[in-house]
Amino acid sequence: MAEASMHHTDEDVDAFLAASSRADSLLGVDATLREAMPGLPRTLWRGTFWGGTEQAIVGYGDLVQARPRGESVDWFLIGLAEQRRHLSLYVNAVEDGAYLSKTYAARLGKVKAGAASIAFGSIGDLDLEALAEMARHAARLAEH
Repeated sequence: MAEASMHHTDEDVDAFLAASSRADSLLGVDATLREAMPGLPRTLWRGTFWGGTEQAIVGYGDLVQARPRGESVDWFLIGLAEQRRHLSLYVNAVEDGAYLSKTYAARLGKVKAGAASIAFGSIGDLDLEALAEMARHAARLAEH
């Protein structure tokens, strides 16, 4: 497995989202996350993600994530990405040893939840109120 080499960029996030073939879904999820996490930075990250795939991820919030082996890395609290067949949310917020993606999975709608990720087809598959609640919860956890 390739080591991640993601880095934040100075690219225009709005232009990036609008240029997507699934702009309606991405912009709608983006609006929900921004409203739920006011004041947190929103940045486009690019590079090689774990597993060796090239990715572009919109990151909401900043955090320093401890790594089991090696130095801690700068990362985002929640990330939004377009994949070939679906959209992904990466949720790096943990409470009581559990990622919030797992805690909220059953309430988020028609999604597939991994340890720290949520896959969905379009914005219509998501319960946006549950998504906003999860994002607010993640932001509160990041404050501590």
